Amino acid sequence: MQALLTLYQIVDVLVGVLVMLIIIQFVIGLLFAFNVVSPTNQFLMAFYTSINSLLDPLLRPIRKVMPDTGTIDFSPLVLILGLQILLIVLDGVIRSAI
Repeated sequence: MQALLTLYQIVDVLVGVLVMLIIIQFVIGLLFAFNVVSPTNQFLMAFYTSINSLLDPLLRPIRKVMPDTGTIDFSPLVLILGLQILLIVLDGVIRSAI
């Protein structure tokens, strides 16, 4: 049983990191979109590109399924909701096993 709790804690930390990366990606994208920060800022652009390359494999399948909403991309929100649902389900499975 302790192994299941440890597994849940690891997944919880990973989900937290992913959610923070999604939020950071969103904020940097907004900063670029509203010209608060110039896209020629090499550090921020490299950081944004790195986050995109990490999150794109997770967001691409969601974007394929979701309808096109124009300039607003709801796939990060759907990913965050999916990750939270995963945590709730995993928590329920572990509680029922204990």
